[in-house]
Amino acid sequence: STPILRRCETSCWRTEEEMALKRIKKELQDLGTHPPENCSAGPVNPSDFFKWQATIMGPNDSPYQDGVFFLEITFPQDYPFKPPKIKFQTKIYHCNVNDKGGICLDILKDNWSPALTISKVLLSICSLLTDPNPDDPLVPEIAKLYKENRKKHDKTAQEWTTKYAR
Repeated sequence: STPILRRCETSCWRTEEEMALKRIKKELQDLGTHPPENCSAGPVNPSDFFKWQATIMGPNDSPYQDGVFFLEITFPQDYPFKPPKIKFQTKIYHCNVNDKGGICLDILKDNWSPALTISKVLLSICSLLTDPNPDDPLVPEIAKLYKENRKKHDKTAQEWTTKYAR
């Protein structure tokens, strides 16, 4: 009976992966027809739909303006029931992004919902560039500076944008 069980587990896993692939392809199609403002995304390799690269243009009226930020997106096999893993590849001075590119955003963790799409997630990350959340920081020192000396914070963020995102 063990071999039958293994076969079933493999078969079920494939079905889950196929469902994820179908959803990912649909989201890619939607991104092509209704791209979110200042964002783009797609597979790094046409033969692997589970690894994407995204681009976010630094929002106007933010210290990240004129910057081009690259992000790595990895979809789990059980997407959309689990959130994608997203991290910045471009260095950024931001209280909600650590030096490894990790992003502190509730919808990428506990508040994930299968109703969310990559388009909505990218827009949320873009919003984070305009409105950081210093009360839930990944980098407390940057959050402290943001709260206590916004002008100095923004100057440093602009310098990093010029250095790393252009």
